[in-house]
Amino acid sequence: MSREGIGFLLLTGKSDIRKYILSRRDSIREEIRKDKDREIKERLLALSEFKASHKILLYASFRSEVDTFDLLKYCVAHGKVVVLPKVDKQDNELKLYEIKDTGELISGYLGISEPDVPEDRLMNVEHMDLILVPGVAFDEKCNRLGYGKGFYDKLLSGVRGQGSRVKGLIAMAYEEQIVEALPSEPHDIKMDKIITDKRIIEC
Repeated sequence: MSREGIGFLLLTGKSDIRKYILSRRDSIREEIRKDKDREIKERLLALSEFKASHKILLYASFRSEVDTFDLLKYCVAHGKVVVLPKVDKQDNELKLYEIKDTGELISGYLGISEPDVPEDRLMNVEHMDLILVPGVAFDEKCNRLGYGKGFYDKLLSGVRGQGSRVKGLIAMAYEEQIVEALPSEPHDIKMDKIITDKRIIEC
């Protein structure tokens, strides 16, 4: 029997898996979550590709996601160009903007913190050195299950093509979000690495 147990084995669709994993993630106690966040951040900062990256696409953590705000502040303080996504509801896509301080974030789509900056801060995803990607669940083949809107699959569809400087797609997740196998489709974007509080999964 896998670590997911009978409850996970009975799930068949992506929607059911999302609900199950989000429940697991939400149930992590705050004091344990803080220790896990620290472990994940330390593993990320130790990566050679992180150290070598100047322009980094981050995201503002939401609800019970691995905290990214300490990481965001660290990157700004250490001279990284920090870029965050903003949902363009009209075009149903993510637009990317450089931020220079957490004070430039406001509550946006679904209450997620988004950049509130001038249009001259607009950035191209293909110009990023490193991309950190949120998600609900991941497996050991680096498949990702997102929140169902397809924003990141659309954004990342061309980052491995010619002209892209991206060194890697990295996800940060609690060990509770890792499953043995996820359903995947051709348009789903795989991660290069997944960093958890216990290990680094490399593909």
